[in-house]
Amino acid sequence: MQVKLELSPKYSETFAVIYAAQMDSEIESALITLGQGKPKPILGLKEDRQVVLTADQVYMARVEGGKVMIYSQDQVFQSRYRLYELLELLGPDFQQISKQTLVNLDRIREIEAGFSGSLFLKLDNGQGDYVSRKFLPELKKYFGI
Repeated sequence: MQVKLELSPKYSETFAVIYAAQMDSEIESALITLGQGKPKPILGLKEDRQVVLTADQVYMARVEGGKVMIYSQDQVFQSRYRLYELLELLGPDFQQISKQTLVNLDRIREIEAGFSGSLFLKLDNGQGDYVSRKFLPELKKYFGI
């Protein structure tokens, strides 16, 4: 994404315009940063109670047995959201790494090379998962690999 900043005393308020052919994840991230501030909290279900989670508390979300599970530092919650809905709600610090998993990019501790060019991500809480080939290029772009 190209960025142009123009500073001048003739502007009385800050105004941002984005020109693009189509919506993509980079533009969505910019919109969250510029317009909405931080992402909204989400609800995680644990036993018979609902727990409010912020994006920085979420390390990973994964589909397990047809249910979306949310992993925090030391707990696991069930989500009522689908994986793609969580990705939109959690904001630009999250990326889908496989058909069934998304991770908080700020919580990645290690990246290990796997078989046939795959990568395994280890998170700060000890959880981890493999990056599928479909999502590998976007992750490599994020890390500048």
